Amino acid sequence: MNDRVQFAPRADIDAIADHVGAVIDGGESKTICVPGGSTPFPIFDALGQRDLDWSGVTLLPNDDRVVPHDHIASNVGRLMTSLGNSGASIIPLEEGMAAPDFDLVWLGMGADGHVASLFPNTNPGMNAPSKVIRLTPDPLPPEAPFDRLSWTMPALVNSKAMMLVIKGAEKRAVLDAALAGENDLPIARLLHALACPMTIFWSEE
Repeated sequence: MNDRVQFAPRADIDAIADHVGAVIDGGESKTICVPGGSTPFPIFDALGQRDLDWSGVTLLPNDDRVVPHDHIASNVGRLMTSLGNSGASIIPLEEGMAAPDFDLVWLGMGADGHVASLFPNTNPGMNAPSKVIRLTPDPLPPEAPFDRLSWTMPALVNSKAMMLVIKGAEKRAVLDAALAGENDLPIARLLHALACPMTIFWSEE
């Protein structure tokens, strides 16, 4: 296993919120890249209830669906709903935008090994010329049949710290194979390029 990677002893909502809150705490400006989908929003809600100083925090999604921000499928729209009153700056993704130096990149992972919207068929690598790209998932998920905007691999690994939150035995098997160098899925490529500490929060369900 990559010696930069460690598994957290707990992966409940409070443990994950503690980890993110420790990055936010301290009064310094922080830039955090956060996932979309359903998994992170209970954690956002838990963070929103904590006494944290969000005034210097900038939040950007890992990826987003190309829909209006008030659409139910919009990651940045849901992020604004959860944390729009926190005092944090929430920035939507745009094609061609420059990547910041992230203080934390918080990722999820699909059962096919994708991270952000870097699916296996997109053949992501460290030589991507742009930091944000527009792409069409193949196959298109029926629950979200939209083009995506996504940070590329070089942008995601440009961080002081990274965390990965996954659930279930199927995803754990994909992750373990990636850690062992037994596949070339996007998560394996990310781990190979990792230049900062990564904490993995895994739970069975």
